[in-house]
Amino acid sequence: MSDNLPDWLSKALHSPRAGHAKLMVARLANEAMLGRGGFTLSSAAFRNGEALDPSFTADEEDSVAPPLEWTAPPPGSHELVLVVEDPDAPSPNSKGEQPFCHWLVWGMPGQKGMLLEGEVPPRVGKNSFGNSEWLLPDPPTGSQPHDYVFQLFALDLPLVLMPGASRDELEAAMKGHVTAVTLLTGTYTREEGGDYDWDAEDEGED
Repeated sequence: MSDNLPDWLSKALHSPRAGHAKLMVARLANEAMLGRGGFTLSSAAFRNGEALDPSFTADEEDSVAPPLEWTAPPPGSHELVLVVEDPDAPSPNSKGEQPFCHWLVWGMPGQKGMLLEGEVPPRVGKNSFGNSEWLLPDPPTGSQPHDYVFQLFALDLPLVLMPGASRDELEAAMKGHVTAVTLLTGTYTREEGGDYDWDAEDEGED
């Protein structure tokens, strides 16, 4: 995996840096796919490059995933896949080739749609802690803001993956079948609270 961030992806990000080169979009998409056919992703809770509200993070009780809405993907798209990754956190992959994964969602029809705040998606894969759910953002206290990059992919075929699939399994199934992609970035930093234990596997999140 090259540490060089493609120019097209750098221009699409609000604050590009080296870690973004590990995002799934850098591996599966290209410039022609970005926003193809007017494909866009947005949220009523935050604008691209703005901070996530604590109600979507580990800093508040009963936190849930933020609401999302997207326009129609290009004709011929059969399924949509959502991947949310934090390129600023230590890689969970022993080779350092992957960013920290917060959400893997698929099974959504290839059409205009939305996910309501806290809505349970059709199919969810394992995040970097091995849980099939929205992994609440919880960066170390006092660190620079982390990026949480919401990557929405349109595919030319429906996936047959069952819920609980891994990031690697999802990426392998998507390879060669992405027709379009759109991005939305939320940021978050923790100014108060206890220090995060990066070695923990079942408590605290990135």
